[in-house]
Amino acid sequence: MAELTRRLAKLRVPLGYALGVVALWFAAPTPRSLAMGAAIAAIGEALRIWAAGHLEKGREVTSSGPYRLTRHPLYAGSVIMGLGLAVAAHSVPVAILVLAYLAITITAAIRSEEAHLTDKFGGEYPAYRDGRAAPAARGFSLERAMRNREYRALAGLVAVLLVLAARMYL
Repeated sequence: MAELTRRLAKLRVPLGYALGVVALWFAAPTPRSLAMGAAIAAIGEALRIWAAGHLEKGREVTSSGPYRLTRHPLYAGSVIMGLGLAVAAHSVPVAILVLAYLAITITAAIRSEEAHLTDKFGGEYPAYRDGRAAPAARGFSLERAMRNREYRALAGLVAVLLVLAARMYL
């Protein structure tokens, strides 16, 4: 089971691209659904940017910014973005596909990441997970968000919204 979880976690991005093509086929956006979905997805991306601006990936168990509120703000942001894109697509099959994809892949990614962080940082991660670690006093850094390549998620979101807008008019 642990091996399947690791594989799903690693495949979530390429699988997301493949399922995205299928989702676009079934998408039937309207001006209203596109506007509402874009607004929801933008909230998810804003959460991701905030998280990426605090994350020192692979160097520590980050506990500042949104990491004070939730253990996985990047995944939470991704889920919100996915829900926004499902709304924008205005399609029941797309909504089902998005929900299934998110439930399976994000769950696998969280399990895999938590095991990795526990292995890498020993008792520090379980202490954070259980709310026993003091939050770090670190401010947001746009440079850190860029170093964490959050611009890729932003570019992907903009691209999908542009494709949905084109689909609406074609």
